[in-house]
Amino acid sequence: MLEFFKKTALLEGISLLALLFFAMPMKYIFDQEIYVKTIGMAHGVLFIVYILLAVILKFSLNWSTKLLAIICIASIIPFGTFYVERKYLTN
Repeated sequence: MLEFFKKTALLEGISLLALLFFAMPMKYIFDQEIYVKTIGMAHGVLFIVYILLAVILKFSLNWSTKLLAIICIASIIPFGTFYVERKYLTN
């Protein structure tokens, strides 16, 4: 389950970066909204899965509430999930 969470964290982080640094400029500079819709939907689904898995792992791996909070907050900060994976989830 932890390995699946790590993969989800990676994909969630990539989708956030794609949304912020590709889709949003395409929308506001080139008036191409389709990228925000498609990448935004993928990011939304990955974000929900990331948070659900974090909550499940909190109880199954006996994470502290502080660690869960750090992991959840990292999901809304660009490059945050990469930091969490390296700092807290690497054995």
